[in-house]
Amino acid sequence: SRRLIPSLPAHVWLLHTGLFVNTFGSGLVTPFLLIYLHLVRGFPLETAGLVAGTHFAVAIASGIVGGSLVDRAGGRAIGIASLALLSAGFFAFPLVTEPWQAFALMAVAGAGRGAFWPSYSTLLAVLTPREALHDAYAVQRVAGNLGLALGALAGGLIATTSDESTFAALFLLNGATFALFIVAFLLVPAVQAAPRVDGGPAASYRAVLADRSFVALVAVNCVLVTAGIAQLNSVLPVFAKDDAGVGETVIGLIFVANALAIVLLQIPVARVLEGRRRMLMLALMAALWAASWLLVLGGGLLLPVGLAAVALVAAGVVFAVGECIHGVVQGPLVADLAPEALRGRYMALWLTTAQLGFAAGPIIGSFLLARSAVAAWATMAAACLVAGGVATLFERRLPADARVTPRSTPAPA
Repeated sequence: SRRLIPSLPAHVWLLHTGLFVNTFGSGLVTPFLLIYLHLVRGFPLETAGLVAGTHFAVAIASGIVGGSLVDRAGGRAIGIASLALLSAGFFAFPLVTEPWQAFALMAVAGAGRGAFWPSYSTLLAVLTPREALHDAYAVQRVAGNLGLALGALAGGLIATTSDESTFAALFLLNGATFALFIVAFLLVPAVQAAPRVDGGPAASYRAVLADRSFVALVAVNCVLVTAGIAQLNSVLPVFAKDDAGVGETVIGLIFVANALAIVLLQIPVARVLEGRRRMLMLALMAALWAASWLLVLGGGLLLPVGLAAVALVAAGVVFAVGECIHGVVQGPLVADLAPEALRGRYMALWLTTAQLGFAAGPIIGSFLLARSAVAAWATMAAACLVAGGVATLFERRLPADARVTPRSTPAPA
């Protein structure tokens, strides 16, 4: 059906194609980074973990700087520079023999990653008509999840610890995907942010923080990422293995089912959300995530292993429906709230606070899980529900035209 084919500008489809290729490369490497550093290069596991942590720590810092640079130089220029840093960092990774080299290269790549997302999101917002922004972010979620899933599958078929050249191939292929993405950026218009008009907000993060509606939104999003997506990616596999007693195959199936559900449902969910109140849908998303965690808790502790496996996979699918709602609501709403001259900073602060959630989630979740599985999952479910409730309370603070997801037009035949 043409209603399921988003009507997006050609340059936006080009960016999404580049993102798919790029996330395929990330999928090749991400699941195997610690394996490479620990089992192939012989670094202590703690050191390998610190190398991976350095990547994201630097990304958080560079994201804030990247937002300012995007507002000055435009999304395309900063996107190209960030992809060049990422490509250089991963291209050189097969040459690593000492920990300091790994730390240095991960810092270079982290600087690129932090600046990339504000530039990409800003460029997406500039090139897409407002009424189609939810479609653009929906397709972004599909492209990203499909690329990561296929990349991880391909990486598992390529990598073997008995042959270090297979890991070199993964890093070189990943570096090449960043280089290909640069080509996509070169082919889109170099749109600059609009200059500040007299009486408009000054180009600084102080002006961003003065927007109380936006600050409330990113605070709620940080809580949701901490209690939601971060738990899915980090704590759930540990609980599934140690408490529910399922094997690695089932853990893999949870993530395959989650990714497949996002790929299949993201565009239909975007259609369903058109014309609906964004904050109410965000509360629905929070309720779905809370239900997922209660299903994880009940299924993992109360059911025999076979049924527990079914419950955990089902929880991954329910969670994916919530992720589809998140993809349609959050990014377009940030773009609606951002003044043109501050769009890069708005995107950077939104994405950076999400990264803080990804960093805090595993720490909080593992601390609670070590003491009580009931406390861990009940706390995360409650946090999701509270955040969803808060979202509905500050809806009236949003501009009237930002409260509802716009309706898009069907793609032409």
